[in-house]
Amino acid sequence: MTTPTPPALHLRGLHHAYGPTPVLDGIDLHLPAGRTVALVGPSGCGKTTLLHLCAGLLAHQQGHIDNGFRQSAVMFQQPRLLPWMTTLDNIALGLKAQGLPRAGRHQRAAAAALALGLAPPALAQFPAELSGGMQSRAALARALVLAPDLLLMDEPFGALDVGLRSQLHHLLLARQAAEGMAVLLITHDLMEAVRLADTVLVMAAAPGRIVAQYAPPGPALARGDALVYRCTAELLQHPQVRAVFGLPEGGSAPPQSAPDLGRWQPMAQAAPTEKAESCG
Repeated sequence: MTTPTPPALHLRGLHHAYGPTPVLDGIDLHLPAGRTVALVGPSGCGKTTLLHLCAGLLAHQQGHIDNGFRQSAVMFQQPRLLPWMTTLDNIALGLKAQGLPRAGRHQRAAAAALALGLAPPALAQFPAELSGGMQSRAALARALVLAPDLLLMDEPFGALDVGLRSQLHHLLLARQAAEGMAVLLITHDLMEAVRLADTVLVMAAAPGRIVAQYAPPGPALARGDALVYRCTAELLQHPQVRAVFGLPEGGSAPPQSAPDLGRWQPMAQAAPTEKAESCG
């Protein structure tokens, strides 16, 4: 009996342009089930365009996108809650589109909201009555209630304070560990990428392209704050990262051996099959 191939998202040689201006150039990406890939880079490097292509919100022009996942969901940079709907109805919106009866979709939406820390009184409120953190929880619940096996996230936590962001990070990682969901995360926050991702892809701009990749150590749920801070600090000293983000030269040289800080691979210097160097 043939074992089914696990689902994955594959991008190969992806190019995209807006008119005569190239936005993405030669993007290769592999995201298997149960893993998280984070794309980091400066504003304007094409991260959001890449996510929209993966979500099918834009038609790709050159290259290949193979999405083997059954159900995808998107969490945007802004919560995008419909102001005339209650929080509960906003969370249940995707289930309504799937044709689920009102009672059933409200039951599932309420359970998803409770799991993300939204109390029952908030479900009867309208988005304008919610805090920013509660709106972000509702947006995440709206995505997760669909039980996606692929979650596409476009800087979803950027506007939150450090405490709320940490809470939602933990809730996301716990849900992923329980259900084997794949996550493609777009962020400009290197520390967030190190905390959440199995693979961090560093993008440069004009046009957007992947210039390096980094594998943080161990499973994300096991990474404590001290390790995340150390890994992020080391990455911020790497010449390629400093160049991508426009940081001044003069960072300390990357360490030659730091096995507890993950693995770093400059894409322009090493073929994808080569063993990555220690984090630097």
